[in-house]
Formats: sequence, C-alpha cells, structure tokens
Amino acid sequence: MPELRSRHHLPCALKNWLLLGLACCALGAQAQGPADDPDWKETEVPAPPQFDTKQLVAIDMPPYVSMKFGIDPATLAITPDGIVRYVMVALSPSGAMTAFYEGIRCATGEVKGYARANASGIWTLVKNPEWRRLNDKQPSKHALALAQQGACEGNASASSAADTLRKLKGN
Repeated sequence: MPELRSRHHLPCALKNWLLLGLACCALGAQAQGPADDPDWKETEVPAPPQFDTKQLVAIDMPPYVSMKFGIDPATLAITPDGIVRYVMVALSPSGAMTAFYEGIRCATGEVKGYARANASGIWTLVKNPEWRRLNDKQPSKHALALAQQGACEGNASASSAADTLRKLKGN
C-alpha cells in the first residue's frame, strides 16, 4: 500500500512546476496589455548603473535552473510610472557572470531588457528594447521570479524598493 499512497502525493518538484504555472497564468490574466492605459508613457531610462556582485540579494529559482541569480540592492528603483528597474546578475556553475539591466511593468506583466554586461562590467545597450510578457518562453525566468517574490504586488509595483528587498530577504 505505500506505493499507492506515494502516487497520490505529488513530488516537490512537480508541485513547484504546478505553482509556477498557476502564477504565470495569474500574471497573464491580470496583464491585459498596454491598451489598458493608452496615455501611459515610460519615463526616460537612465544609463545602466554600476553594480556590485558582493552585495547580491538572491532570487529563488526553480530547482531545474543551474544558474544562480541575484539583484544588487543599490540598483533597485521603482519609478513614478510604476517600472521596477534593477540589475540582475546571473552566475553559472562554472563561474561565468552576466548582468542584465531590466525593468518590470507589473501593471501589464511585462519585462524589458535595457542592457547587458559581461564579467568585465562593460554595458552593451540592447538595440530597440521592447516590452515582452513575463510568462513568455525565454531563456530564463528570472524576471518572473523577481516579480513574484517581491517586485510586484498583483498588478502593481511594490510600495518601495526597501519593501521589495525585505520580501526578497524573507523579512
């Protein structure tokens, strides 16, 4: 009988997949697209900020993701237009590092990449950056994870950068 009971209990990894899928659906359902506010305009994007890999606040990723992700708290900002901007650092198991300067628009469930940096810290601007859905198929789900773990409160940005950091740190 223990074998039958184990079939009725979902493995932890499967539960995580299901929860991530439900969260993606919820974000997708909330985000109806830019047409929700036709007068909305993104504020001017500042140049990519300097970042410090020694100060990273970890982002929890699904167990199948081998990369480690974290944001530099000094780069986290919530703009008056509701964009959560940050530098996300990705570290591979071999030690390779890539940084992303991005913005999340919680109101529409979208993310935009502005620039990328390699281990040297030199930024390369993204040509023609565009908003894309947080739950689109993309190489990494780090922006979705950040949105779910504290950058967004439903379809609104968090009340402050400090509040977002408290949530990420589990305080």
